[in-house]
Parts: sequence; C-alpha cells; structure tokens
Amino acid sequence: MRGALLLGIAALAACGAGAPQGHDGATITGEGRAIDGDTVSVDFRLSGADAFERKQMCSKDGACYPCGKFAQDSASRILKSGVATIRMTGASSYGRPIAIVTVDGYDLGEQLILQGLAVPATQYLRGDPQRAARYVAAAEQARSAGRGAYAGEFIDPARWRRGERLACEARY
Repeated sequence: MRGALLLGIAALAACGAGAPQGHDGATITGEGRAIDGDTVSVDFRLSGADAFERKQMCSKDGACYPCGKFAQDSASRILKSGVATIRMTGASSYGRPIAIVTVDGYDLGEQLILQGLAVPATQYLRGDPQRAARYVAAAEQARSAGRGAYAGEFIDPARWRRGERLACEARY
C-alpha cells in the first residue's frame, strides 16, 4: 500500500527528477524499511481514521471474515487509483508519524470509513473539527447502509489491538 506510493517517489528521485510537487522540505521521522536497494518506505498512521488491523476478523451471519485484510486491500486500491498527497500532522501514534492522505482530492481515511473498513478516531482530530464531523457522518452512512464491518459484528480496532477478540476468532 504505502510501498507503491513511495516506490514512485523513489523512482523519480533515482532518475534525477525534482522533488514531488507541493514538497515543502518537511522532514519525516519514523521507522523505515528497504523495499529494494534504492526504494525505502516509512510507515505512518492516518489521522483520525482507525482501520481494522491486517489480521483482524469481523463477523457476518455468524462467520468470521478478514475485514482487516479487506481494509488493507481497499487502501491499496485507492492509493493506486490516482495521485496521493501526504500532509504530515506533526503528531505521532504507536511510534509512527501521523498524516492526512488524499488521493486525487479524496480523503483516504474518510473513504475507508465510508466503506465500513475503518472507524473515526475523532479524539485525534480536536484541532480539525470539520474533518472530525465528516468522519462521524461517513461512519453513520456506512452504519445505515450496512457497509463493511457494519453489516455484522466487529471489535473496535483499538480494543482489538489490546487483545479483545470476537468469539469466532478463536478458531483462526
């Protein structure tokens, strides 16, 4: 997901191209890893959107399904669909920098929430009440339409990270 975005940026740099448009010289500090010899990735978290974790399961009609993998796949598809803009917020969570990501003008966090693949984390958006209101409205739309995890049962991602699980997850 992030690798594809960073791959493109690194490829431009390797070819001698200038900095990506809108780059203001901001420094990003975070845990990095090598994708290959000249491409690196730095993990960051989305601001105000808490997506289901990659290994997290949700339940629909009494059966578990990999909602975390669905969230990862959706984020990857959205990132590959257009030009991403990453705006760092200056905050950090779980040791990773936090950013607002838009793809062709669409807020990635809001899109994941609309699909029922993330929940709003408005406590991190106190300085951005308009975004917080949009995220809450997106969650209500997903809930009303029964999209994604709202079609069944799920554990809030923050509680899942602390070890809480659905009964059906014990079988996996």
